[in-house]
Amino acid sequence: MPSPAESHDAVITAIRHWLTKVVIGLNLCPFAKAVHVKGQIRYVVSDAVDREGVLTDLETEIQALIAADPEAVDTTLLVLPHALGDFLDYNDCLFFADRLIKQLRLEGIIQIASFHPRYQFEGSEPDDIENYTNRAPYPILHLLREDSIERAVNAFPDAEDIYERNQETLRRIGLKGWNDLMKR
Repeated sequence: MPSPAESHDAVITAIRHWLTKVVIGLNLCPFAKAVHVKGQIRYVVSDAVDREGVLTDLETEIQALIAADPEAVDTTLLVLPHALGDFLDYNDCLFFADRLIKQLRLEGIIQIASFHPRYQFEGSEPDDIENYTNRAPYPILHLLREDSIERAVNAFPDAEDIYERNQETLRRIGLKGWNDLMKR
């Protein structure tokens, strides 16, 4: 049986693969490449097994991100390999995660982007390729600094079109293309 450190390494390896091949490789997030290249992404694997543990780890990571120099750590990927495997449970947890940000008085300072292996947009079918824009190998709470988002959006023309462009990209590559990218 792998040690927790080996397990964490395997999870981070899978997340880095997804980030480089899908998020950056397909340019789903035009802002991701810069922070990846500069090494400004903090990868944290949570050992939480339930929502309460996830929220405890989330608070710790929010505080760590706030305390970190943005030049060293601009964003955090909190990966949840043992919790919230059911998308509806994960989605419910997002409500509490947003509430936590408000309780910490960090609304407008920190926001969360959500990724899940079974991500499904409201009104879509589970197998719709558009859902894959937010699919990742494990549930992830992506902590973002609002200042960084604002700078990136100001530097990127037509930032509001990213969502539609991403859906078009995934329609073009299809499920086979997605699966090919996710192979390691």
